[in-house]
Amino acid sequence: MAGLFAGFAYSVMPALRRSSDGVFVEVMQNINVVIVNPLFMVLFMGGLVAAVAAVLTNWRPGSAAVRNWAVAGFFCYLLMFAITTGISVPLNDKLAAAGDPAQIADLAAVRAQFEGPWVAWNIARAVASVGALGCFAVALLRFRRGAL
Repeated sequence: MAGLFAGFAYSVMPALRRSSDGVFVEVMQNINVVIVNPLFMVLFMGGLVAAVAAVLTNWRPGSAAVRNWAVAGFFCYLLMFAITTGISVPLNDKLAAAGDPAQIADLAAVRAQFEGPWVAWNIARAVASVGALGCFAVALLRFRRGAL
């Protein structure tokens, strides 16, 4: 997830910022349709399951060094998950409900209501998911070194 959300933050959204309102709305509507696919859902939901598993499998005496990093990673992933489901998806749904860009009377208003909040919250979830990745990487390194 870290790569996906970061990629949007540093390439997709800056490129779309240069586009007309109609192109912006149409492309974001199309992305929001195609991204909900089996691979994305397996990775998105599987990441949460893996985060829980990392915590639970290290919840034993003597494993604090690994467990603490796994717990931190879980909370970072959970934050990203909450931002996605609680903020990003509702923004995407509102954009979809605006309808066909060719039929929208005020494309600039639709874009303005969507773009700023979506970009800001995407950066937040990118930071959270990069944080999760970092925490799980440290946990894995400590586990491999036997620093339970």
